[in-house]
Amino acid sequence: MPEDKENLYTEDAPEDYNGPKDKKTGQRVYGKKNPDGWILERQQRLYRRQLEGLPARQLVLDHASREGISTATAWRDWDTVSQWNTADWDAERETILSRINGMRLRVIDKAIRRGQLSTAQALLADLGRAAGEGSEFMAAEQAPQLNITVEMPGALPEGTKKPAIEPAEVIELEAESAPLDEGDIL
Repeated sequence: MPEDKENLYTEDAPEDYNGPKDKKTGQRVYGKKNPDGWILERQQRLYRRQLEGLPARQLVLDHASREGISTATAWRDWDTVSQWNTADWDAERETILSRINGMRLRVIDKAIRRGQLSTAQALLADLGRAAGEGSEFMAAEQAPQLNITVEMPGALPEGTKKPAIEPAEVIELEAESAPLDEGDIL
């Protein structure tokens, strides 16, 4: 290397040095250097792919082969995607039930329009169960209740001054009955 050229790859390089530039355009020779942006885009592609329903291991291995990265890097991307999923669930937990019911209603409407009445009936039953219809608590509220209390003869509620009523006398009656014939029905 000639002595008069400055070596930019040593500690003597200026702090704002961003790599070699094209003389005509002034842009970087090796393209955009934004590894954080590339990593984010790569992780977002994995996030979109998880909706395909594949197991996590298969997603990670496919992600590694598609992106040309190591499996360790793919697992780090998966950890980031898992954190995003947790954050999404925490943020949307309040609205998820209304969204699910909205989806159920749309599916019920489409099933009825297409004449799939048994599907619509099953979905309506699911919607009713989600709303609490037919639950044990709902059935307990609607069932009539009968309360029967039995008091001992002669017992009075506490705090009353009336004397206890004497139990009634047992009267024995004797009656004569005729013997039954063979043709009599009981």
